[in-house]
Amino acid sequence: MDHFNHTWTQTFILAGFNISGMLRKLAFTGTLCIYLLTLAGNLFIIVLVKADSGLSTPMYFFISVLSFLELWYVSTTVSTLLHTLLHGSSPISSALCFTQLYVFHSLGMSECYLLYVMAPDRYLAICHPLHYHALMTTQVQKWLAGATGMIGFSGALVSISLTATLPYCLREVAHYFCDLEPLMRLSCVDTGWRAQVFIVMVGFLNTCPLVIILGFYAGIVKAVLKLPSAVTRAKAFSICSSHVIVVILFFGSAWIVYVGPPVVRAEGRDKVMSLMYSFLIPFFNPIIYTLRNKEVKEAVKRIAERMNGFLKKP
Repeated sequence: MDHFNHTWTQTFILAGFNISGMLRKLAFTGTLCIYLLTLAGNLFIIVLVKADSGLSTPMYFFISVLSFLELWYVSTTVSTLLHTLLHGSSPISSALCFTQLYVFHSLGMSECYLLYVMAPDRYLAICHPLHYHALMTTQVQKWLAGATGMIGFSGALVSISLTATLPYCLREVAHYFCDLEPLMRLSCVDTGWRAQVFIVMVGFLNTCPLVIILGFYAGIVKAVLKLPSAVTRAKAFSICSSHVIVVILFFGSAWIVYVGPPVVRAEGRDKVMSLMYSFLIPFFNPIIYTLRNKEVKEAVKRIAERMNGFLKKP
């Protein structure tokens, strides 16, 4: 019982990155700029989908939900990242540390299952267009989006239960935020079986959706190749390519960090890999979904014309 209480009353130290001087200031400034651009990009998608009726489709609804998740996902860890970049090693209370761990994994799992939901949405749109709108109603869209959040926040309880009940003898977390494996390294007891449970859980939760996503895209490719028009085939592949890129980036980086070989997950390297899925992917997602998207570009034109007309009114 004493160990359990001690776990919740002590303060951890986030080590952050071992940089100094001018490089530290440059890293802080660059990180802050990327974070602000990430917020702007994801807010842009949310507002655009809401404001333009041309984007009132299930695909863009799910993209806007993904952007909403990304806003919170990146914000969960960026505060401690910026603080450690500016001040070096930074203290964090155990309660705040475990809260950060839980929220981060909850949002990450929610995003994992949202990316899974987006695959059958694309499959229905391309392979069964006549039944698409009858099956993917507004109510179904909201239910699926809500279900991803419920699964994510429920599944993350495993992460918090594996760490919050441990007795800790060390304080310095070799990371810029509170994550499961860096925290387990500080425990007074052997955490081998807990680490294995987490690896199996993450492996299962990542592999199952990924296998199903690949199954849906195999069906999509098979259907698209049967289309008579090369233009139609190119349009179908273009619609799906953005989602495929995001899936590869998200699942690939998460798999390497949490399930990959120990040499990759070693102390120090895991921090660099974590930047990819916790910080850079939320930055790239708005770019990936808008850069080559004609519908988004046309929606921006329509919004700009409406605003221009409104401003010209006497």
